[in-house]
Amino acid sequence: METVNISFGVIVVLVALALAFDFMNGFHDAANAIATVVSTRVLKPHTAVMMAAFFNVVAIFVFQLKVAATVGKGTIEPSIIDHYVVFGALIGAIAWNVITWYYGIPSSSSHALIGGLIGAAIAKSGPGALISSGVIKVVAFIIVSPLLGMMLGTVMMILVSWIFRRSTPRRVDKWSRRLQLISASAYALGHGGNDAQKTIGIIWMLLIAAGVTQSNEPVPVWVVFCCYTSIGIGTAFGGWRIIKLMGQKITKLRPVGGFCAQTGGAATLFLATALGIPVSTTHTITGAIVGVGATRKLSAVRWGLAGTIVWAWVLTIPFSALIAAIFWYLGRFLF
Repeated sequence: METVNISFGVIVVLVALALAFDFMNGFHDAANAIATVVSTRVLKPHTAVMMAAFFNVVAIFVFQLKVAATVGKGTIEPSIIDHYVVFGALIGAIAWNVITWYYGIPSSSSHALIGGLIGAAIAKSGPGALISSGVIKVVAFIIVSPLLGMMLGTVMMILVSWIFRRSTPRRVDKWSRRLQLISASAYALGHGGNDAQKTIGIIWMLLIAAGVTQSNEPVPVWVVFCCYTSIGIGTAFGGWRIIKLMGQKITKLRPVGGFCAQTGGAATLFLATALGIPVSTTHTITGAIVGVGATRKLSAVRWGLAGTIVWAWVLTIPFSALIAAIFWYLGRFLF
């Protein structure tokens, strides 16, 4: 891969923009990690947010950087990466996040970033700039991650119901509240592990393109530290508009349902991160919540609202790609 002549000032601006996206990712997706534990009243909102922020950062010590490698080297051809592509991708992702946050729609920050990369790359070099295997993997998991979350949430709910079949509702509620603290922490850990690495990947590709580091060298430690810290701070500020939607409007949850949904979601995130697949934490927890609600009865899930959320998922990549393509063009005049 040939290096691109990028000034130090431009690198600093783009790294700051990437960290702003990372912060917004945490802010936008905070509800995913804490909605169930707040809506079931196991924790107060501010306590839950700080817990989630802590485990977002702790994920730095748990997961390998496989997702970062997929984003940095496995979605678009490294040879076409320059500061204009990175700028377009980041603005496309940030703009879509702002729009969906404003309207309280739990869309995917992850897919907004992937859509941004796709849009900027196609604007510069056409469809041939995409690495089909990486893009197909990401697109496939738009369907796989919520289905897997739904399946695991359902299985957990059935399993817990069987284990506690002779217990009183009060005892089940007592244990579920304790266990939900563990499941919420695990989900926040998985959220930090998967999502922070996407920003690591895009900063990494920028530094490789600028010749600051080489593709066969590890990611600079400061990049890893800054990205995990940034997403943790973003989560600490929280995405309050989305908490109620995720925690209660899709289906009414009790502590036992919250535990099962978060456990199913966390297992999905751990698996995806281990495989190096950048998935949507939003898709995952929504699928798990739907799975838990459906075990009571299908009518317990507000399918119309769930359908609206699915439409937001479908539109995320094309709309963020379109915005990114526009800003790739504008970026050529700005830098």
